[in-house]
Amino acid sequence: MSSPALSTLPNYVSTSKSRLHSLYSDIHRQKHSNPSSFHAYVDWWHGTLKDVVSRGWQGSDGPDGTSNKLVLGVRRALIDKLRYEGVGKPLGLGTTIAEMRRSNDLILLSQFLASQQSVYDPGWLPYRIASFVVGKPLWWAMEQLDIVRSEDSYTEAEMWKKIEGDYVMLGLVVQAADTLETLRDGTGLSPADNLYTFEDFRREFGAKVLPGVVLSEIDTKVLIKFLERERRVVVQSDDVIKFVVASHDREITAVDRGILQLKTAARNLREQVDSIQNKIDQTTSNISNALRQQRKSIALAELRFKKHLDDLLSKRLGSLHNLESTLISVETAAGDVEIMKTYESSTATLKAILGHPSLRREKIEETMDALATSTADAREIDDAIRMGGDMAAVDAGIDDTELEAELNALVEEAEKGKVEAAEQAVIEKLHAIEVHVPEGAPVRAEATPMRTAEAA
Repeated sequence: MSSPALSTLPNYVSTSKSRLHSLYSDIHRQKHSNPSSFHAYVDWWHGTLKDVVSRGWQGSDGPDGTSNKLVLGVRRALIDKLRYEGVGKPLGLGTTIAEMRRSNDLILLSQFLASQQSVYDPGWLPYRIASFVVGKPLWWAMEQLDIVRSEDSYTEAEMWKKIEGDYVMLGLVVQAADTLETLRDGTGLSPADNLYTFEDFRREFGAKVLPGVVLSEIDTKVLIKFLERERRVVVQSDDVIKFVVASHDREITAVDRGILQLKTAARNLREQVDSIQNKIDQTTSNISNALRQQRKSIALAELRFKKHLDDLLSKRLGSLHNLESTLISVETAAGDVEIMKTYESSTATLKAILGHPSLRREKIEETMDALATSTADAREIDDAIRMGGDMAAVDAGIDDTELEAELNALVEEAEKGKVEAAEQAVIEKLHAIEVHVPEGAPVRAEATPMRTAEAA
């Protein structure tokens, strides 16, 4: 890793040279004197270390010769790797890493893999209360007597001795887990799709969960542990990894192991078939080249070899067909078992509902009889009310014919009023019109009375 590589990281692109000088300085004294600035420094370095680790820039620090992408190797050599041209080495990196460890952004690798408790679990409440009430004052008293020392009093060199080791970067693990769950969304329809060996898991997802890199063996172990303990989407037993598709399916059974063995055998056979086919293609090419060069003996030997390869390919294809057919049959049977379990559960639910006292035959008949009786009573009440209304109208001497005639008269009167109002409006508009006669035009005296009479 070099300054040109570092200069491409987002944190360096958006930071001025003077600001970098400040970020690369020793900041451990600012934790109490200027806490806001101190935490801003820690956040900047947190983002920078995440970018460095996720790009695989730490070097070949994994046991398999690859660079870890989820695990940060905290050693003094890291200071040299982060050296920046014109700025120098980070003088407060040890203090920054110690703060990230305290805030759980960094978790010791051995502790992460061995712990049965979730990293998000704050711990047993009574224990935490006792630690705060008893432990804090006791620790403070021991500090005053110089029996123990606080981390804040350590020099940078002393801090490095205390923090050296391998640490899981929790933010990167969360990012990888989110990506994997997105990739898995909508898959796993058959039992075999949910079962993997460790190597199969790494081969399937190692190059997909972080952009442009492949997870190391340690990274894969960390990711599986997080998925099992924190996300609870997988279970692991020995070399078998199983994605959980139902809450009751959190156990790896003998059936699961058998399906995984068939799946692995079929995959191995498929790879053998591909390898044999490649050899056949190469042999065919060798035969063609030997014939062009008039080397018939070599061509004949290659042809015999190709014949053996053809026979072997035929056998392997037959074995592969049998294995895949067996795998489909086993998966179908396993699916049938799940269907029968669903049927049994549904039947028990239906029986429980039908066993309710309200659904017994005598209770149903009793309820329907009561409903019929209530309906008849309601009908009788309605008829009685209607008859009472008719009788009241007769007693009042009200004649429907007279009412209708009176209503028609009122309608005609209203229509007549509307017509008279319209005529009156027309007359008023005509009276409002003024007649203008041009100069020199002859005027007849009788014209005006005539128009007036016409208007009237």
